[in-house]
Amino acid sequence: MEVSVSAAEDRLRDLMVRGLAGEGAAYHAFLKELSAHLRAFLRRRLARLPDDVEDLVQETLLAVHNQRHTYEADQPLTAWVHAIARYKMVDLLRRRAGREAMNDPLDDELTVFASSDTEAADARRDLAKLLQRLPERQRLPIQYMKLEGLSVIEAARATGMSESAVKVGVHRGLKALAAMIRGAST
Repeated sequence: MEVSVSAAEDRLRDLMVRGLAGEGAAYHAFLKELSAHLRAFLRRRLARLPDDVEDLVQETLLAVHNQRHTYEADQPLTAWVHAIARYKMVDLLRRRAGREAMNDPLDDELTVFASSDTEAADARRDLAKLLQRLPERQRLPIQYMKLEGLSVIEAARATGMSESAVKVGVHRGLKALAAMIRGAST
């Protein structure tokens, strides 16, 4: 089953809007799907702190719930959610670093905070367009493993491909994406 990045965004936004309108089942589904999305998002960014991912997912879900009234339905939902998640990551890293480390320069694990939400949304749109140009055998493995954070085994199950075919699909797909990007920048 193929779920594109924009389709996932549209589904989450639809569930959120319906939940805000009072549909309890839609809001419950939104929180469930969002928790899986956040888990993958945070796992990629906190690879060195895997024990903190689940706590951060819960903190982010609570913040999303408490701030749901601030969401504007005409704006990308994941950009709004990712901004909340990044603030929660900063809080976590500050707590872990302690007060005296606050004057240290930012290191590699904080580079995710350097880009603006607009740049991130633009990059996601550009990536979605490029991914659509790839054949399914390359697009799906990249989508599941690199964007959603699934393992090779999980991606193989989701696509119906063998584990080695998933690995080959990711490798060839990334190579094709790099060639497309090089072609666009010349």
